[in-house]
Amino acid sequence: MKFDYMNDYMGDKYHHHDHDEHHEHHHSHEHEHGGHEHGHEHGHEHGEGEEGEIKKTIIKIVISALLLVGIYFVPLDETVKMFLYLVPYAICGYETVWLAITGLLRGGFMDETFLMTIASAGAFIVGQYPEAVFVMLFYQVGELFEDIAVDKSRDSITDLMDLKVEHAHLIKGEEELEIEAEDIKVGDLILVKPGEKIPVDGNVEKGESSVNAMALTGESLPKAVSQGDVVYSGSINMDGNLYIKATSTMDESTAVKILGLVEEAEERKAKAENFITRFARVYTPIVVALAVLLAVVGSLFIGDANTWIYRGLLFLVVSCPCALVISIPLAFFAGLGGVSRKGVLIKGSNYLEVLGKVDTMVFDKTGTLTEGKFSIKSINPIGISADQLLALAANIEVDSNHPLALSIKEAYGKEIQRRGELKDLPGLGVEATIEGEKYYAGRGKLLEEKGIEYDKNEDSGTTIYVANSQFCLGSIVLSDTIKEDTKSALASLRKLGIKKLVCLTGDKKEVGDEIGKELGLEVKSELMPQDKLSELEKLLNKGTVAYVGDGINDAPVLARTDLGIAMGAMGQDAAIEAADVVLMEDKLSKLPFAIRLSRKTKRIVWGNIVFSILVKLAVMVLGALGIANMWMAVFADVGVCVIAVANSMRALRCK
Repeated sequence: MKFDYMNDYMGDKYHHHDHDEHHEHHHSHEHEHGGHEHGHEHGHEHGEGEEGEIKKTIIKIVISALLLVGIYFVPLDETVKMFLYLVPYAICGYETVWLAITGLLRGGFMDETFLMTIASAGAFIVGQYPEAVFVMLFYQVGELFEDIAVDKSRDSITDLMDLKVEHAHLIKGEEELEIEAEDIKVGDLILVKPGEKIPVDGNVEKGESSVNAMALTGESLPKAVSQGDVVYSGSINMDGNLYIKATSTMDESTAVKILGLVEEAEERKAKAENFITRFARVYTPIVVALAVLLAVVGSLFIGDANTWIYRGLLFLVVSCPCALVISIPLAFFAGLGGVSRKGVLIKGSNYLEVLGKVDTMVFDKTGTLTEGKFSIKSINPIGISADQLLALAANIEVDSNHPLALSIKEAYGKEIQRRGELKDLPGLGVEATIEGEKYYAGRGKLLEEKGIEYDKNEDSGTTIYVANSQFCLGSIVLSDTIKEDTKSALASLRKLGIKKLVCLTGDKKEVGDEIGKELGLEVKSELMPQDKLSELEKLLNKGTVAYVGDGINDAPVLARTDLGIAMGAMGQDAAIEAADVVLMEDKLSKLPFAIRLSRKTKRIVWGNIVFSILVKLAVMVLGALGIANMWMAVFADVGVCVIAVANSMRALRCK
């Protein structure tokens, strides 16, 4: 139980490296990618080391406890007993005393190792030998519980550390070469055998199998993949051989981005944690001064110095705020671990705290509330054939990754050769120069801006108009479907007390109204990206707002809102960078779970704060009045800490 555990949010004790304060606001690419391998290796070494430390602590506790009981009941001279009590004291307390001395030399004398050393040494001085040993013994029990709890909560997050792969099978012609996974280049053909993890993101070139992406998405059911499917690093190949063409290096892979999120999460503290850090800095010197005052004033004015020194020591033991400084970051850490197991990655305990306060939720439509996989409803050519209109639209949209563009290219079904310059027009569509002539594909507003006349298509669905610089050449109407879990997720959010559910979309009013009616949402339609931002600004003044988007065109809004949530963000750099919360799988139903766990974590934190302070104050008063003894004092410190730590672990799970 170390105070720098609180100050560095498990950084020093559990990761063996310090984070500078400014890292909370600035994460360079070097930090994001460069440090992962080191952290990964360290994680394994440390995991094994922790297990050994726990065993060592248990042995120390058992030996010290047996010696304490034996010495207590053996009829011996008090002076002899004093020297004998030093043996179990040294076994269970030498590390604590050493930390107290080195801390004192560094000027950090207000941590609990110092308080425990002074209290136990003082108990020896006033002749309370068994209690002196018991203070150290029970302190070690508290350390043991803390280490076990932290190991358990860290395991739920550091399962992700096993996403990375050391070696890979590179296919060169007819040869299969074993190479370091970090040497894979974009375009390399990699063989992944059954039972192996996929080392980098890529496309399946050959083979059929099922892939388990549970570590990434929290989804336990394997997904069938075959030629042409996208697969992500960290997923496990279950059945057949898969030949995968790499679309990323290891440093740019989904697994490494997730590790970056986990590292960021450890650096960002919630308000409750910052409050406890400040509280401990002020509280500890005050209670040390009060303990000294109690011992000195009582001895001088009432007499019986031993009694008053004992009461001062008792006050000192009770005063340790370790229950707070350990259990609170641990609760947040456990909460982050609990949501990560379900494929919800939250970039810090501050965002976990904000998630529980959200009362307004704003959604993008395409890819968030709806599938984002459009099917062509109708093709309406003017002066050319339907096939020519579809081919032209596919050529104009050749480089666009927008769901509408992807659906048009998929419907065209042929390989498209890039034949000219392409320009993306956010919120409007795409402009392309093909063989010296300008072409456009997009919303009616795009044609209006270019001064091209067109007849508005009144079909329900999303309409893409195709034109050259003079005429509208026709329109393609696409329709989208609402996701399977959208209705149930929105119903759960309403039950959780989310007062306002709003959808912001660039689609035309008819489409927006249809969605709004079916889902019971307030819908704002025909919005440009800057319009989405201004609509969001209006809502930000009225409550705590979360924006949920698929991350494709949502980066500005995700960054501006109180809490940015990216949906189905596997492989999407923009979403992972801009969002505060990342739902790795494309399921809105994971959101109510994350909110429930956030609120549960907050209840646990405040429960620990109230319980710890009340018990400590009660025993301090009883100690000053001479009613409480050292056993009660030790319970008020280490016992309360153990209870608070055990309570914090409940944040790992939520129904």
